[in-house]
Amino acid sequence: MSDRSALPEWGDKAYSFFSHRRCEYFPCHPTGDPENFNCLFCYCPLYALGRACGGNFRYTEKGVKNCSRCTLPHRRESYGYIIAKLREMVRQMAEEERP
Repeated sequence: MSDRSALPEWGDKAYSFFSHRRCEYFPCHPTGDPENFNCLFCYCPLYALGRACGGNFRYTEKGVKNCSRCTLPHRRESYGYIIAKLREMVRQMAEEERP
């Protein structure tokens, strides 16, 4: 029996994890743990943050961000990190909108 109190508030919620095993691209990144491959953020919402996203990416010679080696949005435990980054983006945008 697992200790549910050790989980974050979203840890046992269905909204924090979705695995689409029937997708023709599953898994879209190499993984040794397909059971915990999260498809919820199929397209990473942090891509536009550039270097500040926190993922394992590189820039190509042409300056394009290449995330093919990054599994940050696809890890079960990354939901909280991504939501926190999105909240920070919203907070910054709201501050910039203030006169």
